[in-house]
Amino acid sequence: MPILDRVKFDGLRSRDWLIYKHPNEKLVLGTTLIVNEGQVAIFVKGGQICDVFNSGTHVLSTNNLPLLHHVVNFAYGGDTPFSAEIYFINLTVKLDLYWGTSDPIQLIDPKYFVKLRIRAFGQLALRLDDYLLFFTEVIGSMNKDDIVSFEKVQDYFKGSLITSIKTELANKIINEKISALEITTELHNISNSLKEKISEEFNAYGFIMAHFHIQSINFPEEDFNKINEILQDKAKFEIMGDNRYVTQRSFDIYESAASNDNGVAGLFATSGVGLGVGQGMATMMNQQVQQPSNNVTHKICPSCHGNIISTSKFCNLCGENLTLKVITCHSCQSENEESSKFCSSCGTSLHKPVCSCGQELDVTSKFCNNCGTPVESIQ
Repeated sequence: MPILDRVKFDGLRSRDWLIYKHPNEKLVLGTTLIVNEGQVAIFVKGGQICDVFNSGTHVLSTNNLPLLHHVVNFAYGGDTPFSAEIYFINLTVKLDLYWGTSDPIQLIDPKYFVKLRIRAFGQLALRLDDYLLFFTEVIGSMNKDDIVSFEKVQDYFKGSLITSIKTELANKIINEKISALEITTELHNISNSLKEKISEEFNAYGFIMAHFHIQSINFPEEDFNKINEILQDKAKFEIMGDNRYVTQRSFDIYESAASNDNGVAGLFATSGVGLGVGQGMATMMNQQVQQPSNNVTHKICPSCHGNIISTSKFCNLCGENLTLKVITCHSCQSENEESSKFCSSCGTSLHKPVCSCGQELDVTSKFCNNCGTPVESIQ
């Protein structure tokens, strides 16, 4: 292997590299070492980190290789050849690291009590800060011209990363009672909370998490359909009112029971309701269906012709005033409907007489209170 007089690594076009081991280990004092911006170079001899070079151009000498100088016997002055492993480390931020949960997180929606299957996807950015810690703890030995990519690092942390995300996301949703319909508005807060928790694990290996965010949290369509059913029922309840909603729900149950071979009791049994409760409710409902109460009578609304309870003062379908207006017969004092022309008890005319002057007279009047004409002459 030839002795190099110039050592440099320009990185990869994809920028997907973290550590690169230079293929040539034969050096000589006076060799020029070029470390690009955002890089650091580490000299290793016999498995021991000797010297570190930051970005810039360096001419190797005993002055800038103090540790290596004690390991290698520079017997030939400036022309002394020696060997050492050279590692270039990338200190720039890697922005496009994507993550996602491979299997769903199963939990109960804290507001609608529906089982949810959550999948989360997002992006993070890493920067190697304590490179000596990472190099000594994780890297170990590498082959010549070998590269450690960010993808390899991401695969290394993938298991613990996804586990942490699942745990923290589930705790966040449950403890703060964030519903599936509200979770989109909470993505920013959830991302910040997860970043704080997950960063601790990366910090232990020398990394700084420069950025972390959740791009989306997804649920299967059937999970949303269950919530939509609950919301539709809630809307009906608010619009229809308590009594009418309960009545409609009863009819829905009766309908389902009619299509069930075992009736109402069978419906509760197949729905998983407890035996005692289900049988009791089934008995009560069957009695209601089979033995309608005789105490409640109905009448027809004169306006909309709907079937309403006979004691109603107003029609609950159209709002018509059902209070009857009556006319009292001046002869026998019997009450008659407002539209009656004659008393239903004595036959007396219920029409008020009208004087020739146009004045309407009371049935008990003897003279017109406008012109004085006797009422007998008018009749």
